[in-house]
Amino acid sequence: MSEALAPAAGWVCPFCALACDHLELQVGCDDEPLALRRGDCPRARVGLQGFASRSTPVLPTVDGHATTLDAALAAAAQRLAVSRQPLFAGLGIDVAGARALYPLASACGAICDGANGAALMHTLRALQDRGQFTTTLAEVRTRADVMVFVGSVPTDLAPLLGERCGLGGSEVATRHIAALHPRPADAAVLAAWSGAGTTVESIAPPGDLFNTLATLNAALARPGATAWPAALRALAERLRAARYAVLIGAPLHLPAHGALIVETVNRLIGRLNVDSRAAALWIDSANSAATTNQVLAWLSGLPLRSRAGPHGLEHEPLQFDSTRLLDGAAVDLLLWVSCFDAAARPPPCTLPLIVLGHPAQAAAAARPGAVCIPVATPGIGADGHVFRTDGSVLMPLRAVRPDALPSVAEVAQRLLTSLRSGAA
Repeated sequence: MSEALAPAAGWVCPFCALACDHLELQVGCDDEPLALRRGDCPRARVGLQGFASRSTPVLPTVDGHATTLDAALAAAAQRLAVSRQPLFAGLGIDVAGARALYPLASACGAICDGANGAALMHTLRALQDRGQFTTTLAEVRTRADVMVFVGSVPTDLAPLLGERCGLGGSEVATRHIAALHPRPADAAVLAAWSGAGTTVESIAPPGDLFNTLATLNAALARPGATAWPAALRALAERLRAARYAVLIGAPLHLPAHGALIVETVNRLIGRLNVDSRAAALWIDSANSAATTNQVLAWLSGLPLRSRAGPHGLEHEPLQFDSTRLLDGAAVDLLLWVSCFDAAARPPPCTLPLIVLGHPAQAAAAARPGAVCIPVATPGIGADGHVFRTDGSVLMPLRAVRPDALPSVAEVAQRLLTSLRSGAA
């Protein structure tokens, strides 16, 4: 045990999409894992267990054998140079990493798709089709008096969601929480939130979630009609009378055609906004691919599932699904990037593989044809920035114990330099 423990002030947690900044980090000595000193979050605790208080060097590997960073970069550049259609996937990186990775992807015509890309497309396709109203965590905390969880209460993705939304706080005197078609595990979460001015209910009428949302829309459109289930009629009245209603969901928990559910939510919110105020809050998955999506949209005008190919910029939200591409042998190289989540490992494949990832992912790339370059994790071993789940707030990540590992941005820049110089 260490003799003294140093707290890291002003730490922003990089391990879920809430990017909480109120937890306090404890940095010990030597091989002691990083830990929380003040506050608690299961995702943060698990994420910190993967990092020792003292940074230790982790060597890159080529074909499963340890080597130098220069040799690994040369091997990765050579594989990129001969690839006819690479796929850049995972993409759990910070803003600087995404900014450096995009020109590399453009230089080799790579398709870019994030981890859990299908879930990200649910909200993106609905936004592209009809637009949307969204809100921020601060607005939910200080204004929302009715919250409707769509399909689940996603505390598995964002454990401190209730706290960040102000439940149990004094900003709003009374709140009502409704969960539409919740999962069995959500009952305990709702029960814990009940009380202190907060009422809760679960609604799961016959049929699926899409049918329930469509019925709720109809009940809003025709107040006083009795054709709908009583629970949905009552919820429609609550929404109509609300000062600020917020519908909250996790795209990762939606079914295969989740974009239709998101579109129905957006239509409901649009109807409420005629006479009152309502918005949506979508909870992203934890690997920060949403940050990469924001950066690609700035730089190219297109989101993920795009490429700079022989026909110019192309965006294919279905065709450029990484699972579909890998299963159909439509790509000949996989570059996997994941510097936050040690469990977000590349999918099994026999293609040439380049991994820029958390040091714990080295084992997943210990095979012939693979190059693994361990990289620093922003918020732990390097500085950086990520977008919070509400999409409009950029959170600074500060290194709590500087790392000798290179950043994703540094690796991407060196690979691009090799490709442009012809050294590969």
